[in-house]
Amino acid sequence: MTSVYEQMLTDAGIPTTQAGMEEAWRTINDEEEVGIANDSKWSPFWRLITAIVTTPGMWLVQLLATQVLPNFFLKDATGIWLELLSWAVDLERKKATQTRGVIRFTREAADGEVGVEAGILVATPPINGQIYRVRTTEQITIADGVISALVPVEAESAGTAHNLGPGYFTLLPEPVFGIAAVSNEADWITIAGADAESDDSLRLRCRNQFSAVGQYHHDAAYRADISLFAGIQPDFVWFEHDAPRGPGSANAYVMIDSGQPSQSFVDGVNAYIRDQGHHGHGDDMLCFTMPEKAAALVVTVYHDGVLSGERIAALNQSVSDRVRFAFRENQDFSKITRTMPFSRFSFSTLANELHQQLPDLKSVAFSLSDIISTMEIPTLSSLTVTLEVA
Repeated sequence: MTSVYEQMLTDAGIPTTQAGMEEAWRTINDEEEVGIANDSKWSPFWRLITAIVTTPGMWLVQLLATQVLPNFFLKDATGIWLELLSWAVDLERKKATQTRGVIRFTREAADGEVGVEAGILVATPPINGQIYRVRTTEQITIADGVISALVPVEAESAGTAHNLGPGYFTLLPEPVFGIAAVSNEADWITIAGADAESDDSLRLRCRNQFSAVGQYHHDAAYRADISLFAGIQPDFVWFEHDAPRGPGSANAYVMIDSGQPSQSFVDGVNAYIRDQGHHGHGDDMLCFTMPEKAAALVVTVYHDGVLSGERIAALNQSVSDRVRFAFRENQDFSKITRTMPFSRFSFSTLANELHQQLPDLKSVAFSLSDIISTMEIPTLSSLTVTLEVA
């Protein structure tokens, strides 16, 4: 099938096939009255012309059709080509950042003081075979009479994978004196971790920049400013108009790819928009975390009774992790449909996706019907996975 870029070359009169090039050489031969007649495919001379002219000519045509021309257009440009196009609209690719947040350290008893040193590792159980760790960044003292405290942490490496939902960071690889338990709570993320911006995300921001040329008073301009923050993609911003706080006011609701940003994260976005002058004259734009539509979900997993205990446990964990991925609590799976605002989350689709990935799964049932959301993101208030013999 001829691509649009090959068609562009054809329309410009440039042959794009070997047969077309050889025909062009014959035409040039006739027009210039060279008199070369031994142009059959068995002719050594014509085979030489094909080797030293036609083949390099095809290289150049393929280079134009598959690399140069596609990268002239925002729709298909990738890599450094896309970065050059983004530079033309005053944008740069966002760099990878590390997740920052707070972990609650709970001690054994409230008597006396307990210190939590900087550099302590907190880990997750294996998620799809991968363990994620964060490290405390400050020394904190839990005062006498206080049973727990929030301690600042930073992910070991940059990327979105550490933006996990509540209850994942629960393990201390090395015991900490006086500490009985650790856990990340619902709004634990203060700075969302982000991978280096993908081509698709950068392309979306470039498209939005054309709409934001006036820079003030409309959604595209605010979307451009808000999506500068790590972890927020242009399509993760929704607006509420109709003057929620009177004339000239509007709300923006934001989300990140997994987990929920903390209020301090949203406060940073608001400070940029409201306090640093990135708003239209008289505008009252206020950002919020996307509201949650929390659901208590029970998943019944049916398996073959002949499975070993180890495989049954692995099936339980695999279903749990994938369901939590669907509800945006981790980043370790693909080909699983995720919840979104203004959508219908289909449990029949989720069941089909689980079957495709888990051969030990005989059947699966969910306690809820489809979740229909508006300006809200479906999340889990609790998840229970029960096992039954099929």
